[in-house]
Amino acid sequence: MALRKPGLIALFDVDGTLTAPRKGATPQMLEFMKELRKVVTVGVVGGSDLSKISEQLGRTVIDDYDYVFSENGLVAHQDGKLIGMQSLKLFLGEEKLKEFINFTLHYFADLDIPIKRGTFIEFRNGMLNVSPIGRNCSQEERDEFEKYDKVHNIRPKMVSVLREKFAHLNLTFSIGGQISFDVSISSRLG
Repeated sequence: MALRKPGLIALFDVDGTLTAPRKGATPQMLEFMKELRKVVTVGVVGGSDLSKISEQLGRTVIDDYDYVFSENGLVAHQDGKLIGMQSLKLFLGEEKLKEFINFTLHYFADLDIPIKRGTFIEFRNGMLNVSPIGRNCSQEERDEFEKYDKVHNIRPKMVSVLREKFAHLNLTFSIGGQISFDVSISSRLG
């Protein structure tokens, strides 16, 4: 067996790389990652919160990898211990957060798309996950929305509106996955 190489880290995205979106990793992938960790430092990065990443990579995910970065890196674990966390609520304050959420919900109310399913904004510690169709949709509905969005650009148009309306809040918008986009603290402050 090769010795572990110091100073070398392999980082992997969860959804779409280690797993299909919101699905569990295959036993073969988990075994590959276990073997890789014997050779290099291994980290995983996902937009989801830690509980969702744990559903995909296993309950012991923070112990199975050297680094786990959830919520797009805003919550960080190293060797099973929390080493850093950003709070969107503390960063924005309750009034600005409420203003953003209220505007977004009004936008959804006026949005004409084929279906809506609920849980349109999921509050996470370091970010908001915003989904025009709603996170409560089935896998089939996810797949259909993804196709619809590619034609009608629902998420890019919405991000453009929110970016303009809330430019003063220094937020980052990241479109990813099939049905949503993330709103988080910008790294370009000041």
